[in-house]
Amino acid sequence: MTYFGFLLRFLVIPILVFLAITYWDNQKNKQLPGFRNGRAVWTAIGVHVLLAVVYTTPWDNYLVATGVWYYNPELVTGLVIGYVPIEEYTFFVLETILSGLWWWFLVHRLSPPQEKFSPNRIPVYLSTCLLALLWLLFTYLFFFGEAKWTYLSIILFWALPPIFIQLLFGADILWHYRRLVFWSIFVPGLYLSLMDILALTETTWSISPSQTTGVLFFGILPLEEVLFFFITNMLITFGMTLLLAHVSQERFAQFKKRLRAYPERRRRRKERRDLRLPSR
Repeated sequence: MTYFGFLLRFLVIPILVFLAITYWDNQKNKQLPGFRNGRAVWTAIGVHVLLAVVYTTPWDNYLVATGVWYYNPELVTGLVIGYVPIEEYTFFVLETILSGLWWWFLVHRLSPPQEKFSPNRIPVYLSTCLLALLWLLFTYLFFFGEAKWTYLSIILFWALPPIFIQLLFGADILWHYRRLVFWSIFVPGLYLSLMDILALTETTWSISPSQTTGVLFFGILPLEEVLFFFITNMLITFGMTLLLAHVSQERFAQFKKRLRAYPERRRRRKERRDLRLPSR
C-alpha cells in the first residue's frame, strides 16, 4: 500500500464524510453550546494546520534523518522536503483537519456540562508542575539516555512544551469540558493507531527497533506510535477547545485588559517610589 494510498483510504475519505456532516449541521443552523461556531471553527482548524506544519517539520526531519522513522522507497513518490517525503507533510495536515472536524462533530452532539464553569487555578498549577517534571525527565533521557529511549523521549520533548502552555492558560476550562476533550482525543488516537498497524504490516513506513522501548501492541505496533497519535490529538483538541470556548474568550479579554493597564500601573508604582525617596 503506497503512502498516498494510505492517506486516501484512512484520512481523505473520513474527512469527506465529516465535511458532508458539517455541511448538513450548518444547513440546519445547529449552534455549539458554549463555543463559537461557523467561520471561527474553520479559522481554528486553519491555525492548527499552520502550527502543525511549522512546529512538526523540524522534529519530523530529525526523526527521518536519524533513522527513527524510515519509508519504503517503492511506496512513496520520492518527492522530499529536507529529509521527509511529501506524503508525511500531507499526513500531519490531513490528521489535523480530520481531528478538527471530529471535534466539531462531537460538540454538536455531546450535551454541554451541567455545572456552570467556575475558574479554578488548582488544576492549572498541578498539571503544569507535573508536566514540567515529566518534560525534564524525558529531556534528560533524550540527551543522555540509552538509544531505546530515543523515540519515546523525543515525542515528549517536542510535544509537552505547547501542552504546558495550553494547560497554563486553561487547564480548568479543559477539565470543565472533560467529556468532550476525552472523546475528541480517544477516538482519533485509537483509530489512527489501529490504521498504523496496517501501514506497518504493508511496510508503508517502518520504525527503528533499536530506538524504541520494544513495547509492542499486537506484536507490531510500538508504544511510541500510540503515544504519538494520542498526544498529537491532545494538542489539537486542547487548542480547538481553548480557542473556541466562550469562557476562553472572556479569559483572553481579561489578559488583554491587564496587559493594556500594565504601563499605567508601572507608572503609578514609580511615582509612589519617587514620593518615598528622601529629598536632598
